[in-house]
Amino acid sequence: MSRLFAFGLGYSAQALAARLRDKGWQVAGTARDQANIERLGAQGYEVTRFTGQPDQAVAQLLQGTTHLLHSIPPGAGGDPVLAQYREEIAALGSLQWIGYLSTVGVYGDQQGRWVDETTRPAPNSERTEARAAAEKAWLDFGGEIGCPVQVFRLAGIYGPGRSVFDKLRAGTARRVKKDGQVFSRIHVEDIASVLEASMARPRAGAIYNVADDEPAAPNEVVAYAADLLDIPPPPEVAFAEADLSPMARSFYEGSRRIGNGLIKSELGVALRYPTYREGLAALLPE
Repeated sequence: MSRLFAFGLGYSAQALAARLRDKGWQVAGTARDQANIERLGAQGYEVTRFTGQPDQAVAQLLQGTTHLLHSIPPGAGGDPVLAQYREEIAALGSLQWIGYLSTVGVYGDQQGRWVDETTRPAPNSERTEARAAAEKAWLDFGGEIGCPVQVFRLAGIYGPGRSVFDKLRAGTARRVKKDGQVFSRIHVEDIASVLEASMARPRAGAIYNVADDEPAAPNEVVAYAADLLDIPPPPEVAFAEADLSPMARSFYEGSRRIGNGLIKSELGVALRYPTYREGLAALLPE
Protein backbone atom coordinates (compact mmCIF):
# COMPACT_ATOMS: atom_id res chain seq x y z
CA MET A 1 0.00 0.00 0.00
CA SER A 2 1.41 3.38 -1.03
CA ARG A 3 1.31 5.96 1.76
CA LEU A 4 2.05 9.66 1.56
CA PHE A 5 3.03 11.53 4.70
CA ALA A 6 3.17 15.31 4.40
CA PHE A 7 4.96 17.42 6.97
CA GLY A 8 2.75 20.44 6.41
CA LEU A 9 -0.41 19.24 4.66
CA GLY A 10 -1.00 22.71 3.29
CA TYR A 11 -2.09 24.21 0.00
CA SER A 12 0.39 22.53 -2.35
CA ALA A 13 0.48 19.23 -0.48
CA GLN A 14 -3.31 19.01 -0.54
CA ALA A 15 -3.38 19.29 -4.33
CA LEU A 16 -1.14 16.23 -4.52
CA ALA A 17 -2.93 14.42 -1.69
CA ALA A 18 -6.31 14.70 -3.41
CA ARG A 19 -4.94 13.03 -6.53
CA LEU A 20 -3.27 10.23 -4.63
CA ARG A 21 -6.28 9.61 -2.39
CA ASP A 22 -8.42 9.15 -5.49
CA LYS A 23 -5.93 6.53 -6.70
CA GLY A 24 -6.24 4.55 -3.48
CA TRP A 25 -3.27 5.88 -1.56
CA GLN A 26 -3.27 6.37 2.18
CA VAL A 27 -2.55 9.99 3.11
CA ALA A 28 -1.35 11.29 6.46
CA GLY A 29 0.39 14.40 7.65
CA THR A 30 0.53 17.36 9.97
CA ALA A 31 -1.28 20.67 10.32
CA ARG A 32 -0.81 23.62 12.64
CA ASP A 33 -4.27 24.15 14.13
CA GLN A 34 -7.27 22.13 15.19
CA ALA A 35 -9.63 23.59 12.59
CA ASN A 36 -7.39 22.37 9.77
CA ILE A 37 -6.90 19.01 11.45
CA GLU A 38 -10.66 18.52 11.60
CA ARG A 39 -11.21 19.72 8.02
CA LEU A 40 -8.52 17.45 6.63
CA GLY A 41 -9.75 14.54 8.73
CA ALA A 42 -13.18 14.94 7.17
CA GLN A 43 -11.52 14.44 3.78
CA GLY A 44 -10.19 11.06 4.83
CA TYR A 45 -6.67 12.04 5.84
CA GLU A 46 -4.92 11.04 9.07
CA VAL A 47 -3.68 14.31 10.52
CA THR A 48 -2.07 15.42 13.75
CA ARG A 49 -0.59 18.69 14.98
CA PHE A 50 3.00 19.67 14.26
CA THR A 51 4.33 21.38 17.36
CA GLY A 52 8.02 21.48 16.56
CA GLN A 53 8.67 19.15 19.48
CA PRO A 54 8.96 15.33 19.57
CA ASP A 55 5.47 13.88 19.34
CA GLN A 56 4.50 10.22 19.50
CA ALA A 57 1.40 10.87 17.40
CA VAL A 58 3.58 12.06 14.51
CA ALA A 59 5.93 9.10 14.90
CA GLN A 60 2.97 6.70 14.77
CA LEU A 61 1.51 8.24 11.62
CA LEU A 62 4.92 8.02 9.94
CA GLN A 63 4.83 4.24 10.09
CA GLY A 64 4.41 2.64 6.69
CA THR A 65 5.22 5.84 4.80
CA THR A 66 6.43 5.18 1.27
CA HIS A 67 6.57 8.80 0.09
CA LEU A 68 7.38 11.76 2.33
CA LEU A 69 6.66 15.38 1.35
CA HIS A 70 8.00 18.27 3.44
CA SER A 71 6.86 21.88 3.14
CA ILE A 72 7.41 23.34 6.64
CA PRO A 73 9.79 26.30 6.43
CA PRO A 74 13.00 26.27 8.45
CA GLY A 75 13.24 28.29 11.64
CA ALA A 76 16.03 29.91 13.59
CA GLY A 77 17.24 26.48 14.68
CA GLY A 78 17.30 25.03 11.17
CA ASP A 79 14.96 22.48 9.66
CA PRO A 80 12.33 21.53 12.27
CA VAL A 81 11.58 18.09 10.84
CA LEU A 82 15.17 16.89 10.76
CA ALA A 83 15.66 18.36 14.23
CA GLN A 84 12.85 16.28 15.73
CA TYR A 85 12.23 13.26 13.49
CA ARG A 86 15.54 12.37 11.85
CA GLU A 87 15.81 9.01 13.59
CA GLU A 88 12.18 8.05 12.98
CA ILE A 89 12.47 8.83 9.26
CA ALA A 90 15.81 7.05 8.94
CA ALA A 91 14.26 3.93 10.49
CA LEU A 92 11.45 3.73 7.92
CA GLY A 93 12.14 0.60 5.90
CA SER A 94 9.25 1.43 3.57
CA LEU A 95 10.48 4.84 2.38
CA GLN A 96 10.99 5.19 -1.39
CA TRP A 97 10.93 8.95 -2.07
CA ILE A 98 11.37 12.24 -0.21
CA GLY A 99 10.32 15.58 -1.66
CA TYR A 100 11.37 18.90 -0.14
CA LEU A 101 9.40 21.98 -1.21
CA SER A 102 11.73 24.95 -1.35
CA THR A 103 11.56 28.31 -3.11
CA VAL A 104 13.12 30.02 -6.11
CA GLY A 105 14.04 32.72 -3.59
CA VAL A 106 17.29 30.82 -2.98
CA TYR A 107 18.58 32.29 -6.26
CA GLY A 108 18.43 35.79 -4.78
CA ASP A 109 18.51 38.80 -7.07
CA GLN A 110 19.55 37.83 -10.60
CA GLN A 111 18.62 41.25 -12.06
CA GLY A 112 16.04 39.71 -14.34
CA ARG A 113 18.35 37.06 -15.80
CA TRP A 114 17.21 33.53 -16.60
CA VAL A 115 18.33 30.91 -14.09
CA ASP A 116 18.18 27.13 -14.17
CA GLU A 117 19.11 24.36 -11.76
CA THR A 118 22.80 24.78 -12.55
CA THR A 119 22.72 28.40 -11.32
CA ARG A 120 24.46 28.74 -7.98
CA PRO A 121 22.07 29.81 -5.19
CA ALA A 122 22.67 33.36 -3.95
CA PRO A 123 20.22 33.87 -1.07
CA ASN A 124 19.89 37.51 -0.07
CA SER A 125 17.96 37.27 3.20
CA GLU A 126 18.00 35.24 6.40
CA ARG A 127 14.85 33.50 5.20
CA THR A 128 16.33 32.33 1.89
CA GLU A 129 19.67 31.49 3.49
CA ALA A 130 17.80 29.17 5.84
CA ARG A 131 16.02 27.59 2.86
CA ALA A 132 19.29 26.93 1.05
CA ALA A 133 20.74 25.37 4.21
CA ALA A 134 17.64 23.18 4.63
CA GLU A 135 17.91 21.99 1.02
CA LYS A 136 21.49 20.88 1.61
CA ALA A 137 20.59 19.23 4.92
CA TRP A 138 17.89 17.12 3.26
CA LEU A 139 20.04 16.17 0.29
CA ASP A 140 22.81 15.10 2.68
CA PHE A 141 20.30 13.18 4.80
CA GLY A 142 19.05 11.31 1.76
CA GLY A 143 22.59 10.22 1.01
CA GLU A 144 23.05 9.05 4.58
CA ILE A 145 19.93 6.86 4.65
CA GLY A 146 20.01 5.72 1.01
CA CYS A 147 16.66 7.23 0.07
CA PRO A 148 16.30 9.55 -2.95
CA VAL A 149 15.65 13.15 -1.91
CA GLN A 150 14.34 15.61 -4.49
CA VAL A 151 14.25 19.38 -3.98
CA PHE A 152 11.54 21.41 -5.69
CA ARG A 153 12.17 25.14 -5.97
CA LEU A 154 8.71 26.62 -6.34
CA ALA A 155 7.87 29.91 -8.02
CA GLY A 156 4.95 32.04 -6.80
CA ILE A 157 2.05 29.67 -6.13
CA TYR A 158 -1.51 30.43 -7.16
CA GLY A 159 -4.70 28.47 -7.72
CA PRO A 160 -8.29 28.15 -6.47
CA GLY A 161 -8.87 30.44 -3.50
CA ARG A 162 -5.39 31.89 -3.76
CA SER A 163 -5.05 34.16 -6.77
CA VAL A 164 -5.12 37.78 -7.84
CA PHE A 165 -8.89 37.41 -8.33
CA ASP A 166 -9.31 36.91 -4.60
CA LYS A 167 -7.24 40.01 -3.87
CA LEU A 168 -9.17 42.08 -6.40
CA ARG A 169 -12.48 41.03 -4.85
CA ALA A 170 -11.17 41.79 -1.36
CA GLY A 171 -9.86 45.16 -2.45
CA THR A 172 -6.29 44.29 -1.44
CA ALA A 173 -4.73 43.91 -4.90
CA ARG A 174 -1.99 46.41 -5.73
CA ARG A 175 -0.28 47.32 -8.97
CA VAL A 176 3.23 47.91 -7.73
CA LYS A 177 5.57 49.09 -10.46
CA LYS A 178 9.28 48.51 -10.21
CA ASP A 179 11.23 48.86 -13.45
CA GLY A 180 12.69 45.55 -14.61
CA GLN A 181 10.86 43.53 -11.95
CA VAL A 182 9.51 40.15 -13.04
CA PHE A 183 8.22 37.16 -11.10
CA SER A 184 7.73 33.56 -12.13
CA ARG A 185 4.56 31.74 -11.11
CA ILE A 186 3.16 28.21 -10.96
CA HIS A 187 -0.38 26.88 -10.68
CA VAL A 188 -0.85 24.53 -7.75
CA GLU A 189 -2.13 21.73 -10.00
CA ASP A 190 1.07 21.90 -12.05
CA ILE A 191 3.04 21.52 -8.81
CA ALA A 192 1.10 18.32 -8.13
CA SER A 193 1.88 17.09 -11.66
CA VAL A 194 5.60 17.64 -11.14
CA LEU A 195 5.55 15.83 -7.79
CA GLU A 196 3.66 12.86 -9.25
CA ALA A 197 6.12 12.64 -12.14
CA SER A 198 9.06 12.69 -9.74
CA MET A 199 7.51 9.93 -7.63
CA ALA A 200 7.31 7.79 -10.75
CA ARG A 201 11.01 8.28 -11.49
CA PRO A 202 12.99 9.27 -8.39
CA ARG A 203 16.50 10.63 -8.83
CA ALA A 204 18.58 11.01 -5.71
CA GLY A 205 19.88 14.54 -5.31
CA ALA A 206 17.64 16.02 -7.99
CA ILE A 207 16.77 19.71 -7.88
CA TYR A 208 13.90 20.99 -10.01
CA ASN A 209 12.69 24.49 -10.75
CA VAL A 210 8.89 24.45 -10.73
CA ALA A 211 7.65 27.47 -12.67
CA ASP A 212 5.54 28.23 -15.70
CA ASP A 213 6.85 29.36 -19.09
CA GLU A 214 6.40 33.13 -18.83
CA PRO A 215 7.80 35.32 -16.07
CA ALA A 216 5.86 38.58 -15.94
CA ALA A 217 5.73 41.89 -14.13
CA PRO A 218 3.27 41.72 -11.23
CA ASN A 219 1.46 44.91 -12.20
CA GLU A 220 0.74 43.43 -15.65
CA VAL A 221 -0.83 40.32 -14.12
CA VAL A 222 -3.08 42.40 -11.86
CA ALA A 223 -4.21 44.51 -14.82
CA TYR A 224 -4.91 41.39 -16.89
CA ALA A 225 -6.98 39.83 -14.10
CA ALA A 226 -8.97 43.03 -13.62
CA ASP A 227 -9.72 43.08 -17.33
CA LEU A 228 -11.01 39.48 -17.13
CA LEU A 229 -13.34 40.55 -14.31
CA ASP A 230 -14.35 43.62 -16.31
CA ILE A 231 -13.42 45.96 -13.49
CA PRO A 232 -10.98 48.87 -13.41
CA PRO A 233 -7.50 47.86 -12.24
CA PRO A 234 -6.16 49.40 -9.06
CA PRO A 235 -3.99 52.47 -9.64
CA GLU A 236 -0.33 51.86 -10.34
CA VAL A 237 1.98 52.69 -7.43
CA ALA A 238 5.73 53.13 -7.63
CA PHE A 239 7.63 50.58 -5.54
CA ALA A 240 9.41 53.32 -3.59
CA GLU A 241 6.05 54.74 -2.52
CA ALA A 242 4.17 51.47 -1.94
CA ASP A 243 3.07 50.65 1.59
CA LEU A 244 4.23 47.03 1.72
CA SER A 245 4.82 44.66 4.61
CA PRO A 246 8.44 43.67 5.22
CA MET A 247 7.68 40.21 3.80
CA ALA A 248 6.01 41.61 0.67
CA ARG A 249 8.83 44.10 0.18
CA SER A 250 11.41 41.32 0.42
CA PHE A 251 9.89 39.60 -2.62
CA TYR A 252 10.71 42.68 -4.70
CA GLU A 253 14.36 42.52 -3.71
CA GLY A 254 14.98 39.75 -6.22
CA SER A 255 14.18 39.76 -9.94
CA ARG A 256 14.79 36.59 -11.93
CA ARG A 257 13.35 34.51 -14.72
CA ILE A 258 13.04 30.85 -13.75
CA GLY A 259 13.88 28.28 -16.39
CA ASN A 260 11.72 25.15 -16.23
CA GLY A 261 13.31 22.96 -18.91
CA LEU A 262 14.33 20.14 -16.57
CA ILE A 263 10.80 19.23 -15.41
CA LYS A 264 9.92 18.84 -19.07
CA SER A 265 12.98 17.03 -20.39
CA GLU A 266 13.58 14.72 -17.41
CA LEU A 267 10.13 14.28 -15.88
CA GLY A 268 8.09 14.64 -19.05
CA VAL A 269 5.76 17.21 -17.50
CA ALA A 270 3.44 19.13 -19.82
CA LEU A 271 2.20 22.15 -17.92
CA ARG A 272 -1.57 22.46 -17.87
CA TYR A 273 -1.20 26.19 -17.28
CA PRO A 274 1.94 27.29 -19.17
CA THR A 275 1.35 31.00 -18.47
CA TYR A 276 -0.66 33.08 -16.04
CA ARG A 277 -3.22 33.68 -18.81
CA GLU A 278 -4.35 30.05 -18.97
CA GLY A 279 -4.16 29.77 -15.20
CA LEU A 280 -6.32 32.83 -14.56
CA ALA A 281 -8.79 31.88 -17.27
CA ALA A 282 -9.37 28.54 -15.53
CA LEU A 283 -9.99 30.36 -12.23
CA LEU A 284 -12.34 32.94 -13.71
CA PRO A 285 -15.61 32.97 -11.75
CA GLU A 286 -18.54 31.75 -13.83
